[in-house]
Amino acid sequence: MNARTEPASAGSDAIARPPLVRELLLVAALFLVYKLGRQLATGHTGEAFRNAYRVWDFERAVRLPGEGAAQSLLLHGDGLVHLANTYYAAVHFPATAAFLIWLYLRRPAHYVWARRVLAVVTASALVLHLLFPLAPPRMLAATGLVDTARVYGPSVYGSPATDSLSNQFAAMPSLHFGWALMVAVGLIVATRSRWRRLWLLHPLLTLLVIVGTANHYWLDAIAATALLGLALAAVHLPHRTVTTASRAQGRLVPAQAQVQAQTQVRAEEQALAGAGR
Repeated sequence: MNARTEPASAGSDAIARPPLVRELLLVAALFLVYKLGRQLATGHTGEAFRNAYRVWDFERAVRLPGEGAAQSLLLHGDGLVHLANTYYAAVHFPATAAFLIWLYLRRPAHYVWARRVLAVVTASALVLHLLFPLAPPRMLAATGLVDTARVYGPSVYGSPATDSLSNQFAAMPSLHFGWALMVAVGLIVATRSRWRRLWLLHPLLTLLVIVGTANHYWLDAIAATALLGLALAAVHLPHRTVTTASRAQGRLVPAQAQVQAQTQVRAEEQALAGAGR
């Protein structure tokens, strides 16, 4: 009985897991699009600063808490703020990559929709970065915030005038927060541990870091959340995972065996009745 169920489960995995080469090409294409977005954003410095003042004033008008409140939590010690800068610089890409690799290897059915959601969020964010260039709060003297990466290190950014690797005027929406929230959502959906909701600590910590280091406004995280919600609504999540399908199959096999046994009993009874005649 077990020998019957194992090949079916393996077959489901094989069907659900996309070809590795195609996935690598998709990642490379997204990276090239990101680089293209960086080049297209060049020359919008003035607009980015004007938008930054608008965002700052709007947040105060709607009485959002000041970003300085989050930064003050990090500035209690040099070690804490250095740790926050390291988290900002080192966790974003590796955590998302590890999430996708784990899904690809262990939860292939979940990998497909998670990758689609991340692709939609990233592409939509890049479009908004071009339509609404935004200087981060660390660049605005009026905010009174400290550029913690420049003062305490480590920093992933160079001078905005010479930095050719990243678009520093792409604060809204925050892909740092959007990706972190998606990682948490994906792991909560794909796993069954009673502690799985603790994955939400990842986006919460990311939110504290991106705001406290003055790299993002609160509205950047709100915009990223809205984009993720739209992407999740647009992408169809699987009704059953490979794991649950295997479990369901395991429940059906005994029932099928029971029906088969009952059929065999009827056939034997009919045979005996015929022999009696």
